[in-house]
Amino acid sequence: MATLKEKISAWSYGSGSSASAAAVASPVGVAQPQSMPPAALAAAASAPAAVAGSAGVTMPAAPAVSGTYYALKTRLHQSLIAKIDLAAAETMPPDQLRTQLREVLLGLIADEAIPMNEHERRSLVSDLQNEVLGLGPLEPLLADPDISEIMVNGYDTVFVEKRGRIERVPIRFNDDMHLLKIIDKIVSRVGRRVDESSPMVDARLPDGSRVNAIIAPVALDGPALSIRRFAVKPLKMLDLIERRTLTPGMAELLAGMVKAKTNILISGGTGSGKTTLLNILSSYIPEHERIITIEDTAELQMQQSHVVRLETRPANSEGRGEISMRSLVKNSLRMRPDRIVLGEVRGGEVIDMLQAMNTGHDGSLTTVHANTPRDALGRLENLVGMGGVSLPVKPLRQQIASAINVIVQATRLSDGSRKITSIHEVTGMEGEVISTQEIFHFERSGVGADGAVLGRFKPTGIRPLLAERLKISGVNLAEELFNPLVFNE
Repeated sequence: MATLKEKISAWSYGSGSSASAAAVASPVGVAQPQSMPPAALAAAASAPAAVAGSAGVTMPAAPAVSGTYYALKTRLHQSLIAKIDLAAAETMPPDQLRTQLREVLLGLIADEAIPMNEHERRSLVSDLQNEVLGLGPLEPLLADPDISEIMVNGYDTVFVEKRGRIERVPIRFNDDMHLLKIIDKIVSRVGRRVDESSPMVDARLPDGSRVNAIIAPVALDGPALSIRRFAVKPLKMLDLIERRTLTPGMAELLAGMVKAKTNILISGGTGSGKTTLLNILSSYIPEHERIITIEDTAELQMQQSHVVRLETRPANSEGRGEISMRSLVKNSLRMRPDRIVLGEVRGGEVIDMLQAMNTGHDGSLTTVHANTPRDALGRLENLVGMGGVSLPVKPLRQQIASAINVIVQATRLSDGSRKITSIHEVTGMEGEVISTQEIFHFERSGVGADGAVLGRFKPTGIRPLLAERLKISGVNLAEELFNPLVFNE
C-alpha cells in the first residue's frame, strides 16, 4: 500500500501538463513565483466555475484553457508537498486531513497572490483535495446520489445516467495520462492491474460500485471507464413499489416465494435492475440461515449477519492464480450453506448451481442475461454446453425444470424506467419442452407526451402451483391477488 507521500508526490495531471508546469513552478519560500499573463491567469482561475448538479452537488465545469489550468494545479500541488507534514498526515482521519489540505492550499494561493474570487478559490481547492484524496474529476459525480452510472468515453467526454436518462456532464480530465492515473488508482486498491498485456479490468470502489476499465491497444480512442454506482442506502421493496417497478401484490408474492425457499432466477438485460432486485429479495431470507454469496465483483449488500462473501480472482501476469466462479460454487457446497446467492451465471458454473438447487439447497437466487423468461431457459441450456458438459436435451431440460421454480423478468424501458414485466412459474416438462405459466405481466398501452411508457400491471388469472407450498410455509396469499377482475395496483 503506497504511503500518502508516495501517492501525493507521484501524482500528475497528465503528460500534457508537465511541460507547462515546469515553466511556472517554483517551490514556496525559494523564489518568487513567475508571473502569468493576466488573461491566461484569469482564464485559469475561472476554469473550475461550478455547474449546479442535483441534490446540491457542485460539478466543476470543464476548463476552458486546460493547459494553463492544469499547470496551475500542478504548481500548487508541488508546493503542497513542501508545506504539508506528510508523516502527521498519515495518521489523520480523512475529514481532518481534508481540512488540513484546505488550509495549506488557501495559504499557498494567498502567498502567491493568485487573482480569483472566493467561489473560484473554493472550487480550485476542492479540485486539488479530490485529486489528492479521491478520484479527481469523478468525485462530484460520485457524491450525487441521483447518478446511477458514470461513463467516461475519453478524457474529455463524460456521460452519466440520472433517473434512467443518459446525459453528458461538463466534467473532463486533462488528457489520457490523467485518466489512466485515476484508473490505476481504482484498480490498485483491490489488487488488480491494467496495462498493455492486460488492457481490460473489473474492479470495485470502496462503497461496492462496480468498475470496468479498458485501455489501449483494445480501446482505440483512449482509455474508457464505466462505473455502475452502488446505492449508499440500499433500496428496499417499498422503494420499488413507489417507483412503480412492481405492485404491492407482486412484491408480496416474491417476498413469500423467498421465505418459502423457492429457487428464483432473475432475468433481464444490462442495466435492467437485476442485481438491485436480487439484493432486495435476499433481504427476505430469514436471519438464522447461513448464506454464501458468490460474485465476479462483490456488489450484494446482505442485511443478515450469517453471511460468507466470495469473489472470483483473475489470473496474474503469468496466467496463474485464477479462481473461477465455478470453483467457488463447488467450494461453497462444502461450507454448509442454507442458501447460495450467485451474482450472475455466465459460464460453466451454471451446472454446479443447478445441481446445488436440486440437491437440498432450496431457496437459492441468481441472475442471467436474457430478454424474456423463455430466452432465460434457453440461455441456461447454452451455458451448460459452454461448461463442457454434453447432455441429451431432455435430461438437461429436466434438470433445469426441477431446479428453477420461478423466473422474474426485469426490463429497462425506453423512458429509462425499470419494471418487473413478467413473473413466470416453471411447472415441469411437457414432452421435451419445459412448461411455464405466467402469473403477472406488465401490459403496455403506449407512450405519453413526455416520452413516458404507459401501461399497467395485470395478473393473468392463473393461481401458481407454488401457492400451496407458500401456504405450508406460513405465507397466505389472498385469492384476489391473482384475479384480473378485482386486482388493484
